[in-house]
Amino acid sequence: MAPRQRATILHADLDAFYASVEQLLDPSLRDAPIAVGEGVVLAASYEAKAFGVGAGMPGWRARQLCPGLRFVGGHFRQYQQLGDRVIDVCRDFTPLVERISIDEAFLDVAGSTQLFGSPAEIATTIRRRVRREIGLPVSVGVARTKHLAKIASQVAKPDGLVEVTPDRELEFLRPLPVGLMWGVGPATRDRLAGIGIHSIGDLAAAPSPLLQRLLGEAAAGKLGSLAGNFDPRRVESARRAASVGAQAALGVRDATPQLLRATLGYLADRVAARLRLAGQVGRTVTVRVRFKGLRSVTRSATLPVGVSTTLTLTELATELAGAALQDQGESQITLLAVSVSNLMDQSALQLELPLGLGDDRHRPGSARGASRFAVDRSIDAIRARYGREAVGYATVAFSGERRIPEEFRELAEHKEPR
Repeated sequence: MAPRQRATILHADLDAFYASVEQLLDPSLRDAPIAVGEGVVLAASYEAKAFGVGAGMPGWRARQLCPGLRFVGGHFRQYQQLGDRVIDVCRDFTPLVERISIDEAFLDVAGSTQLFGSPAEIATTIRRRVRREIGLPVSVGVARTKHLAKIASQVAKPDGLVEVTPDRELEFLRPLPVGLMWGVGPATRDRLAGIGIHSIGDLAAAPSPLLQRLLGEAAAGKLGSLAGNFDPRRVESARRAASVGAQAALGVRDATPQLLRATLGYLADRVAARLRLAGQVGRTVTVRVRFKGLRSVTRSATLPVGVSTTLTLTELATELAGAALQDQGESQITLLAVSVSNLMDQSALQLELPLGLGDDRHRPGSARGASRFAVDRSIDAIRARYGREAVGYATVAFSGERRIPEEFRELAEHKEPR
């Protein structure tokens, strides 16, 4: 496929979305440093960010940095409604809208320029309408590829527009800090800085073997391609998820059986609930365990039938994580992740006859599997009516772990419904 020659991809990203919504709902908060959350900062306004306040920061530290900081509770329903309204504005200009989170989306406007003007003019109109009709600031990047458009929208913040024309892509990209790249978090950024890589141009010029030793073959190949300005991905308006997953960063913790069970149970609950909501099951369960130094291993198992029950997924994930720890001889971990792939639709559970086939713990149609399915459906119904915290599994509920509120996490993971 020939590379795209025109800058017709837009990346629209609402500025400090959760904090901006709070300031919209309560005019007394406008122009004030605010943080969404309680003990932990879930999001911060630009006025708070100017003092160094950021997401994930303990509340006491945020108050130290910004004595006038005001904490506000999250209005999760309004976040969802306002985010959906912004996407509706985007769809007025093109059907090719790929929503990648509650507050950001890609648009391909190649087929819309005859009606609405140039891509930059379309971006300007979208920004104006979102501000006038919804009351929120949105930054937009315009470029030839998704990677460039996303970086451009970050450079445009707050409340700006940046267009990267094809003739100045490398000039734009090379001097920017590597931390702006998709997939480069603080830990990866620090590791790259340790070998003198600070800019995207530095990364593009780095030898592949060096990056592979530092980051692993897959991450090195992906980041090297993006730094070299190669990104063939297209905007996909009706993308179907290939997997469903969740992860939890732990700091540096001893991998005790209690920590594994509680954390993997929590992740399995999130993943299984999303599968059931979508009417899906998955046959392949994968667990990723990360150790100190960013080294990680994965273990997976493929079942003869698909699963979507929380306890079954918890058991499988715990077994896989235990095998990974035993193989590596490690006792401390920094992250656990669970994902389910090989997805298929399942609107109802097919029961099985008790044929004495051996261990039936992981067979959803067995008596035990059917009981688990029934319990999970009851939990789903209670949560739909009274909220996620109304009911849950004791191992997770009484673990004592402090976690980000589920409403916030669900919004952050929001994708377009199928």
